[in-house]
Amino acid sequence: MWPYLDKAICAQIRSATEPMFAEYVGKYQIEAIEFDNLSLGTIPPEIHGLKVCETNEKELVLEPAVRWAGNPNIVLTLKLLSFRITIQLVDLQIFMAPRITLKPLVPTFPCFATVAVSLLWKPDVDFGMSILGGDIMAIPGLYQFVQKTIKRQLASLYIWPQALEIPILDSATVAVKKPVGILHVKVGRAQKLLKKDILGTSDPYVKLNLSGERLPSKKTTIKKRNLNPEWNEKFKLIVKDPGSQVLQLQVFDWDKVGNHDRLGMQFVPLKFLTPYETKEFKLDLLKHTDSYDPQDKKQRGKIVVELMYAPFRADSGKLEGTQDGYSRKESGFDRTSDSEVFGGAGLLSVLIQGAEDVEGERHNNPFAVVFFRGETKRTKMIKRARDPLWNEEFHYMLEEPPLNEKIHIEVMSKRTGFSFRSKEHLGNVDINLTDVVHNGRINQKYHLIDSKNGVIHVAIKWVTA
Repeated sequence: MWPYLDKAICAQIRSATEPMFAEYVGKYQIEAIEFDNLSLGTIPPEIHGLKVCETNEKELVLEPAVRWAGNPNIVLTLKLLSFRITIQLVDLQIFMAPRITLKPLVPTFPCFATVAVSLLWKPDVDFGMSILGGDIMAIPGLYQFVQKTIKRQLASLYIWPQALEIPILDSATVAVKKPVGILHVKVGRAQKLLKKDILGTSDPYVKLNLSGERLPSKKTTIKKRNLNPEWNEKFKLIVKDPGSQVLQLQVFDWDKVGNHDRLGMQFVPLKFLTPYETKEFKLDLLKHTDSYDPQDKKQRGKIVVELMYAPFRADSGKLEGTQDGYSRKESGFDRTSDSEVFGGAGLLSVLIQGAEDVEGERHNNPFAVVFFRGETKRTKMIKRARDPLWNEEFHYMLEEPPLNEKIHIEVMSKRTGFSFRSKEHLGNVDINLTDVVHNGRINQKYHLIDSKNGVIHVAIKWVTA
């Protein structure tokens, strides 16, 4: 496998180092930093022992001990003014302890849907750097500085609980975790933050997200020139697994030009929360997730947050009876008190299951596009299909129920090669969401407008905490 792993790892190294190199371009007269050669060579790593961890989840957790003394060909070129400086990495040795999680376990070969890779601690990396035939690592103090820099960058990437997740099976073929509740977050204040600006202050803001989610991070407002900012801002995050998910908090110093400096970070596992109980956390900010780093003694300040996990109600979205392939609850609510019964925040889930008899004039590679409240989301494209199956679900966190609102869905086809008329409209439908709010959910096939016989199968659910 090593020749293939070599190419895959090198591609990951390129994507991970691009933003690091970009930080220095434009500074110190540096015009560009790029790889001339990037190959890990022909000698593969060796595994010296393997630990298997037992958990209560449907997953397999492996912790191998990996040592590698290879023959890589890594050459970096630094363009400085009109000069080109070539740096070669030599005598590279690495010892690391990755955690490899195969999850979730499913009855579809190869029996796991995702591989998640993280590092239990910062890897030990030893190497030399050659410029014009001389080893610059012999310069006093430079070796320790480069070692520390590389370890810090590696730690910021994938030190547990952060992980690199590699999908193995299509989400349509496995049981995907569904949302089970809402995490209410109030970002209160921070104290004694680091001074990052020239004038001895910072412009802080907070990014927050849940582990295991690919959704964009939530952000607070920016507090200009303030080392003790108060935000008191509230956010709602979708929770899929309160037993394993972690709230990630990162405080940044906003800069008008260049990358924003991270002032500190912290994590709160959701398993520490009791449902419906608000709990305040006063957290010491860390440089990175390795909180036991003896070299990290700098005080980075504190952040105060309030958290409350609200599981969805057991009767929310409950179905009563079925007819004609979809479900409706025609009674059980009082229309005279809609604001009382249906008010409050909730989650709207839209499942695009598939379509039937959709056919284009020039090509038939259908995909569905969902339009709601200014957001546009689309499914994957199924090539050469008249009856595509997508089974893709989209979520919308709403502050109030979508009474008297509609969701618009279009089915399109796209030519795979180059063409001036690459897209083709196959049909559309507007779905009134009032019934969804009243009944909890709908699961129905809709005839597509502007299509001869096409129908689309959609399930929509509204749940409140």
